[in-house]
Amino acid sequence: MSSKISYKLIAAVGGVAIIIIGVFAYLLLRAHQRQLIAELERSAHQLSETVKSSTKYDMLLNQRESVHRIINTIGTQDGIDKVRIFNKEGAIIFSTDSLDVGKMVDKKAEACYACHAADQALERLPIAERTRIFKAEAQPQTLGIINPIYNEPSCWQADCHAHEAQQKMLGVLDITMSLAEVERGMRASTMRLLLFALIAIASISLIIYLLVEIIVLKPLSHVVAATQRVATGELSYRIPIKNRDEIGALAQSFNEMTHQLAETQRQLYQSEKLASVGRLAAGVAHEINNPLTGVLTYSSFLLKRAEDKPEIKDDLEVIVRETKRCREIVKGLLDFARQSPAEKNRVTINEVIDRSVQILANQLAKHKVQIEKQLQPDLPMIEADANQLQQVLVNLIMNASDAIGENGGTITVASALATNGAPSGKDARQIQLQVRDTGCGIPAENLSKIFEPFFSTKGQKGNGLGLAIVWGIIEKHNGRIAVHSKVGEGTTFTILLPVNGEAKIVD
Repeated sequence: MSSKISYKLIAAVGGVAIIIIGVFAYLLLRAHQRQLIAELERSAHQLSETVKSSTKYDMLLNQRESVHRIINTIGTQDGIDKVRIFNKEGAIIFSTDSLDVGKMVDKKAEACYACHAADQALERLPIAERTRIFKAEAQPQTLGIINPIYNEPSCWQADCHAHEAQQKMLGVLDITMSLAEVERGMRASTMRLLLFALIAIASISLIIYLLVEIIVLKPLSHVVAATQRVATGELSYRIPIKNRDEIGALAQSFNEMTHQLAETQRQLYQSEKLASVGRLAAGVAHEINNPLTGVLTYSSFLLKRAEDKPEIKDDLEVIVRETKRCREIVKGLLDFARQSPAEKNRVTINEVIDRSVQILANQLAKHKVQIEKQLQPDLPMIEADANQLQQVLVNLIMNASDAIGENGGTITVASALATNGAPSGKDARQIQLQVRDTGCGIPAENLSKIFEPFFSTKGQKGNGLGLAIVWGIIEKHNGRIAVHSKVGEGTTFTILLPVNGEAKIVD
């Protein structure tokens, strides 16, 4: 996973970076090239003006040797290829290359075409159109600039009278300069940009790899490790949530999923256990009920005949008492095995609470137990079996009374409307019932066992079936029951029942 995601991201980002940097480099190189050529054009134009100014006086005096010396001196400067002067007919009259003197140039060639367009000499030529770039075979590119030499009054008024006043243009000064230096600069700039691009792409790729490793892959490795541990059955494992981003949301969803799986597994285990115990209870109860009735009958009969035999009477009383206790256990087993399907109707939960409290009011008062009701009015009705819910409340209240003991205490029964997130279109409201007591509490190691059949914290006083029956009834109503207890402070049973009665809602 690490290599695939990292390489894909690096390849994608690297490809985008190459395109962006390539386009940027191309535009930058083009702009740099235009800037270098523009600077060279300005230098060439200034040089041509300098040559014209330097040779003007000597040309007026017709001092050809002096003009030729000036041109040769200027032509020896670095970067200058040739300096030539053409007359109007196209003959080369001065040149840094002595072999060119006297030759005629092609007026349609690059050096002459701008002034002789359509075979007509132009009297005025804009500066922007005086330059051209051309390339000779096996030579670097060359920049040429032409500077027309116009017939000024000082020319036709000079003593030499070499030109007529009607003549507009006397000739052209042509300077060609090598672009080898520009090409070297462009190659150097290209290499620098290429090096920069390679460094930038490598840096971006490294940063992307590190960011993916830290931000994505490392948190995902915790998720992968968690899935492997959950796959082995460790549903209690939780991923530590350190970031509040998408990875953190994934970890939170994973933790919620494992919590739901653990809860579902517990419920399935509890359901299977209750079903197995129910089948066993039904068989055992029927098998021992009749013999147990016979034992109780004969032991009770013998007890009546042993009124004058104290040593036998004590033993018979133990037999009768324990037999009755066995009969109560058998009765509980039969009740547990014969749990009937819930007959659901529209029920007001506060009315069920009132009836349950009323049934137990006298019994609780004898044990100095006060009962308080904290009922939210106007609760919505739910689909439920009122008798079974009453059985649940009676059982929980009696357990709370037993936990309080003979010293007295308080039992609080509360109802409220709770909401919980649910998919769109479903009723997420729940009725919450709580039975709180100020009793002795339940040790933490026993909390996970209290809903198991035959597990009791009352010792010989209980048969361990009451809370198992309560759990089964709540399960049939698509609800959920939870317990919170602290030794010495009391116990709270919380029941959540969905208002719509269709699907179990867990928090």
